Amino acid sequence: MSSPGSSLGSSSGASSGSSSGSLSSPAALVSALRAAGCVFAEDEAELILATARSPEEAAAMVERRAAGHPLEHVLGWAEFHGVRVTVEPGVFVPRRRTEFLVDQALAQAPRASVVVDLCCGSGALGAALAAALDGAEVHAADIDPAAVRCARRNLAAHAGRAHQGDLYDALPGALRGRVGILTANVPYVPTAELPLLPAEARDHEPRGALDGGADGLDVLRRVAAGAPEWLAPGGCLLSETSERQAPAALQAFRDAGLRARPAVSQELSAHVVIGVLP
Repeated sequence: MSSPGSSLGSSSGASSGSSSGSLSSPAALVSALRAAGCVFAEDEAELILATARSPEEAAAMVERRAAGHPLEHVLGWAEFHGVRVTVEPGVFVPRRRTEFLVDQALAQAPRASVVVDLCCGSGALGAALAAALDGAEVHAADIDPAAVRCARRNLAAHAGRAHQGDLYDALPGALRGRVGILTANVPYVPTAELPLLPAEARDHEPRGALDGGADGLDVLRRVAAGAPEWLAPGGCLLSETSERQAPAALQAFRDAGLRARPAVSQELSAHVVIGVLP
């Protein structure tokens, strides 16, 4: 999970007013998407045409996108850190900026043999880390059953496992003290700011993947407090946050006994907090 912002483009959610019969050419698809407010209409039309198995399916996909559905839900997949991951309707969409978290994890622990992806959503982080860490044991967990089903599909190629439950309660006990990389892309939008989110996130992604409580850090604090029990010595916890929340997030990591530091990508507007177990 992460904060919202579609990785493949955005739509105003306005209806195109088109029917399948009027979407019979690539130019018509682009026009319908542009009329609906899609900023990258040409790119989105190309992706839809490459994914659809028939002109009728392409037209139906365009109409769903024009109605405000996230492009990744329409396509059924997202490209994330060089891996194509399945993204089912109702599951949180992985964001491009979260690729920075994967890069930081690999830089911090390039030889990690055990990886856990908490608040996994589609399992995109676990799949990306599994692809980069050949032979690593990878586990993912989420409280949402739809997310766990999706993550199981995405981790299957890497012999990874996905578990349903609340944070660490979902994990096999044998992982305690063995985890080299622990990612937790927790929900971090403050509750009062949820109405300000783009409609495609507000209307089509689970609230539990977005709502981080009063200051947005409720779940992050719980993850930080439990991390030392699960990390191996020298193991690292990484979580995405906002620039405004980063100082409080760092303090939560330090309160848990982790050596904490921030990492920032201005290009991706990404802020990651890294904690290492001494």
